[in-house]
Amino acid sequence: MIGAVMDNWDEVRTAFNVARIGTVSGAAEVLGVHHATVIRHIDSLEARLGVKLFQRHARGYTPTEAGHDLLRVAQATDDQFAQLAGRIKGQGDEVTGELVVTSVGALSHLFVPVLADFQQLYPDLVVRYLTGNRLFRLEYGEAHVAIRAGSVPDQPDNVVQPFISQPIALYASQGYVDRHGQPSTLEDYPNHRFVGMDDADSRAPFARWLRETVPDSAIVFRSGDVNALRRAIAHGAGIGFISKIEAEAMGGLIQIHPPRPEWTSPLWLVTHMDLHRTAKVQTFLTFLKQRANVWDNT
Repeated sequence: MIGAVMDNWDEVRTAFNVARIGTVSGAAEVLGVHHATVIRHIDSLEARLGVKLFQRHARGYTPTEAGHDLLRVAQATDDQFAQLAGRIKGQGDEVTGELVVTSVGALSHLFVPVLADFQQLYPDLVVRYLTGNRLFRLEYGEAHVAIRAGSVPDQPDNVVQPFISQPIALYASQGYVDRHGQPSTLEDYPNHRFVGMDDADSRAPFARWLRETVPDSAIVFRSGDVNALRRAIAHGAGIGFISKIEAEAMGGLIQIHPPRPEWTSPLWLVTHMDLHRTAKVQTFLTFLKQRANVWDNT
């Protein structure tokens, strides 16, 4: 079957999309061909392989056992093409085309200004900044550079470099302090109001510390959106955690408790080994590290 896949990729790609979408018309629309072409490709492939790949019914096409086998091979081949395309985009000696950078959304306050400034230096570059809960896969060309937090990433074939550590402290707005004062000791913390993560099971070290230090009733403003938590602290909803870099950039905040080592969040720069030495990636990494030196000195 693998030989047939490689010798007749157009037909296999058609069958793959029919299996994925479930209808001839849907596959035709995705592929940009007439529905008769889709049917012809499937009939030709089934004749060549000597097996039925689909069960036809009123609602569409359902893969047979042989169809599922073909689908697995086609999926792997399609992934390899996507991986190749992502790597080709990162090749060459010019800082042009796309630069795809990914991080958790909570770090956007750090990286969006850097990316905007970098794009101004290289106006032929299109910057894509991807955030989200899922891990974007460098090995499939989904990103050129990833900035990841927490324990050291261990995916194979990636180049991992330590980047910076974010000191995190407790802050409150001047308005909050005017209304409620400042806690003088840890024993006074339960008498204050706090802003915290909505996830009661968050494994972030500072979130665990807060749960262990103050009663649940003292966490009066909660959100799963880090940007919303920062705004809530700035508007006086309570005392909460902000990185020292971001707090200084925001201004108007009073440090309630200095950073503790166990609250610190290490960041890592991750690139795929096939793209790590390309001009675009190296130029961006150099620019990013220079900007990080300024953060460290603030």
